Amino acid sequence: MRTIGLIGGMSWESSAEYYRLLNRAAQSRLGGHHSAELVLASVDFEPIKQAQHAGDWTAATAPLITAARQLERAGCEFALLCTNTMHKVFDALQGSTSMPFLHLADATGERLQSAGIRRVALLGTGFTMEQDFYKGRLASRFGLDVIVPDAEHRSQVHRIIYDELCLGTVRDESRATYADTIARLRDRGAEAVILGCTEITLLVRAQDSVLPIFDTTRIHCEVAMERALA
Repeated sequence: MRTIGLIGGMSWESSAEYYRLLNRAAQSRLGGHHSAELVLASVDFEPIKQAQHAGDWTAATAPLITAARQLERAGCEFALLCTNTMHKVFDALQGSTSMPFLHLADATGERLQSAGIRRVALLGTGFTMEQDFYKGRLASRFGLDVIVPDAEHRSQVHRIIYDELCLGTVRDESRATYADTIARLRDRGAEAVILGCTEITLLVRAQDSVLPIFDTTRIHCEVAMERALA
């Protein structure tokens, strides 16, 4: 089994899910008492969050580069960046180390392509929904038509992520807000929905969505374990 590096802490709530899902995947694939061989470098999210909202992506990237180099020194053979939003700086992060990273959008795009999905809805932070680093990669590499909620619902989705899910708060009212948002995206022709923030897996379940769910956290872990065992 190859050793997987994880850069987590953004937020640690979803990083804990990464740890759980990777170990479940190892046990499912190998049986017995097998678990994942991994190293976790967990960063302090508060200064990164502040840098994100200030638009200072260089400052937001610096602790990730430090973490990546720690993972490489620890002997990790490839790594996961356990957050969708910070894939905005993926190229800078990958360029800081010779250790390869598994891009979250690529893992998700391959699953969508295999499922025959062409028009897909994307939920995530405002950065992920509004900027092109994620949508553009899905479009250019996998031929996907990616749609996002209107401005009002984007604001609600973003607020719930930062003010609730990143702090471990899961509210039924927020689940209903996401369900309504997904239904509106279905009415605009979406065939499936990407849970494009690693915390959304804590809130939205299959029964909460009128569309098939592509949970990026789970997909990232499953593809990583396939690579670790290849």
